[in-house]
This record gives sequence, structure tokens and C-alpha cells, in this order.
Amino acid sequence: MIPLVASAATDQGRFPLGPGTRVSGPRADLARDLLGLDTRGDGLGEVVLKLVADPSLGAEGYTLTVTPDRAVIAAAGAAGLGWGVQTLRQLDAPGGVPCGTVRDVPRYAWRGVMIDVARWWRPVSFLRAYVDLLALHKFNVLHLHLTDDQGWRFEVRAHPRLTEVGARRAESPAGHAREGRSDGTPHGGFYTQRELRDLVEYAAARGVTVVPEIEFPGHSQAAIAACPWLGHPSAEPVQVRTTWGISSHVLNVSDRAAAFARDVLDELSEVFPSPYVHIGGDEVRGDAWATSPEAARRVAGAGLDGPEALLGWWGRLLADHLRGLGRRAVAWDDMLDHDPPEDMVIMAWRGVDRIEAAARAGHDVVAAPHTHTYLDYAESDAPGEPVSISGPLPLETVYGFDAGDAVLGLQAQLWGEYLPTKERFDYNAFPRLCAVAEAAWSSGRDLGDFTRRLTAHLPLLDRLGVAYRRPYDQGAARVHL
Repeated sequence: MIPLVASAATDQGRFPLGPGTRVSGPRADLARDLLGLDTRGDGLGEVVLKLVADPSLGAEGYTLTVTPDRAVIAAAGAAGLGWGVQTLRQLDAPGGVPCGTVRDVPRYAWRGVMIDVARWWRPVSFLRAYVDLLALHKFNVLHLHLTDDQGWRFEVRAHPRLTEVGARRAESPAGHAREGRSDGTPHGGFYTQRELRDLVEYAAARGVTVVPEIEFPGHSQAAIAACPWLGHPSAEPVQVRTTWGISSHVLNVSDRAAAFARDVLDELSEVFPSPYVHIGGDEVRGDAWATSPEAARRVAGAGLDGPEALLGWWGRLLADHLRGLGRRAVAWDDMLDHDPPEDMVIMAWRGVDRIEAAARAGHDVVAAPHTHTYLDYAESDAPGEPVSISGPLPLETVYGFDAGDAVLGLQAQLWGEYLPTKERFDYNAFPRLCAVAEAAWSSGRDLGDFTRRLTAHLPLLDRLGVAYRRPYDQGAARVHL
């Protein structure tokens, strides 16, 4: 099983889980779907799901008891029942499910995966398939990176040009960005609010919360291309960025720009019921603020130390608005240096030391250090690996990361620049996502045991059509990437 359960004991016999197995209790329809069972349920054996008053299980823990004629999943809430079903699903093998008992409670409340759809738009079918893969591995957060310099993917009805213009770029880099080559092929796409509501509902049924991210105030060239008044009057008009890297074009600090941000967050919060909304805040190049009379007036009026403090001004403005909507702001750890509000969740990406710094400052922290969780990095530097933004980041390093006990959770990142296709995305994601899943759910670490369980787990990924990278093959890709 991946992730490893908290405790398990085996017994003699097997439970023959088959198409006609009966299912009863809360979430029975979803359980039938996940387990591939017939809705008639006229065969031998039964899967029983039940809610119990057991505070020790928390919101997501469960117990699983398997005998030759039934499998009973008990939990204090619907989420725990879902994770119990996923464990039963993984235990199913030729001959049936081994009899025994499992008691399982997750280590962290936030177990996330960030998928970047701004660099490369991906169809909703792709996102649904990844929701299923995340749920199988007991991840409970899909962090959806919806906007960046290279594309705006979220429909905003108050500002239709964001998708009319910002969702399309003229071309994309070919090969590594430093080579300066382009593919000459237009790329675009966005999600309607209806599509995203359906995705949110689909994910919620599987225990996964979709946390949206809109980048403010940097990584905003696509927004400025669509709505030039968001940029700086002295700047030349821009197009949606066609190269990777960091744009120097950032949002200005006018009242109109602030109203725009509130419009976006209002519509975003109507679509995504998540208690968390990610506001970006990373890699903001404030050169335009340093020479802007408007920025100087804002600095003086707000009593700020200088133009670099405008990042904190943006963070507090957005967090205040989200608080009024009943949401908590999440931001990358760059914001930590600019007086963020205490209730802002910090996503620590620039190093393990940033996890400690954010925790010392009193913030809830999601550990996401690039040194251990950036799965867009190459797994090895051996010949045959496809072009990646950085690396290597071996499976063993990912598995060995321990975020400690003072964090809200742990998250893997799959930035999209060099992952344009499903095959390439799968290749970078798996099996390292299996390692992140275990680091987020389970308390212990045993690389040898994990490797043995991973070997047994890979046939399931094969059946699900995941084009994963073969472990320990030193870069020999299975598909053309």
C-alpha cells in the first residue's frame, strides 16, 4: 500500500471482492464506482461503510476490518470513509483482499499537489484523471495554478478580455529556454466557471479540495496584455509572454488595479468553495514601482518604507478582502519578508530554512521546498533524461524529506514549462508523487520497504494508463518526450 498505513495486522483467508459485491452505507455509490462493482450487488460478500463516534480518528482517519465475507470501513467522517475505500482498492489482488485489520490516520492536514495550467493549458479530462490519481494516493488538495505571464486560464465575467486576450500566446519556447528557440505554434485555452465548478464537485466527492491560485502582483504579464491599464503608463504595450522565466511587468498600485483584484477574487470565491485561496506573491520584480510616481504616492500615503514594501501592501489588501469573503489567503514565502497578516498561510518554497522562518513568525506553513518537492526537476542527470528546468531530484531525496511536526502540511509542485504533454507530465510526476504521498500521510520512513511496495504498486499505475518513469533506470524514458 502507498502511502503506508499507520498500523495493520493480517489474518487467514481472503475477501473475494468482485463485480457483484454488495455495498451499503454512506458513500456507497462512490465506493461502487471506485471499486468497479456492479450496482446490483447480487454476488457474495459485502462492503460496509459506517460512520462512528471515534474522536481518535480525526476528520480523515478510518479503520478497515476484512473477513472472508465482508469488509467494514468505519470513520468519523465522509473523508475517512473515502480513504478507507482507496486502501481497500489498493489491497485488492488476484484471489481477493487479504483478511486483517487496518487503522490509519494521516500525519498532515494538507497533503497537496500543485498543477500548473498557466504555462500549458490542460483539458478538464486531464485534471479529472489527476484528481483520481491524487485521491488514490490520499492527497486531499489540488492546488491549481491558473494564471501566469504565459497565460490566464480563469474566466472572469467582469473582465472578459482576460481570457479573450490573456488566454492565448503566439508561440512557446522549443527546447530549453536558454537556447532561445521557439516552436512557432500558437497556444491557448481557458476554463469556464461552469467547467471549474464541475471539477470542484468531482474532486470534493473524492475527498480532494481544489485550491485556486491567481498570481498577484507579479507573474502578471498575461493580465497586463489583456488589460493594459493594469500595467505602468510609461511601459510599452506587451503581449502574453512567449518565453519562460520571470517578467518584469507587475500590476500597478492604483485604486483601479485594486478594484480589479477584488473583482477577480469575488468571482473566484464563487466558483471555488475552498477555505483557502492562493494569491501568489512570488518573484516580484519591482523595478517599475521604483520609478513610478503613482507608486511613490502609494508608498507615502500608506506610510511604507519604500517601493519594495508594496508587495506587502498587495498581500495585506488581498488577504483583507478574502477574509471578508470567509477565506484565508495563501502566499509563497516571498511574502514572508513583507509584513504579511498573521492568518496568511505561507507556502515555503525557497528552501527548508523558509519553513522554519515562517513557523517562527507564527504562520501556518505548507512545506514546499524546491530542493525536495519540485517534481518538474529532472530525476537524474544521466544521458537520456528529457529537458527539464533544473535537477536532479532523485526519488530517494523526495522520499527522505521530513517537514517536521510544526507545519500544516506538505505539497509537491509540477510547474508546467517543460511538461507540455500528458506523457511528459506523467513521467515527471510518477513515481515521485508516490514518495510525496507517503511523506505527507505516514510518519515513518523505510526506503527499502517503500521500494518493495512501490514495485508492487506500479502494475496498478500501468492499469490506470500512467506513463511513469521506471524507477532506477537512470533516465531511459519509456515514451518519446
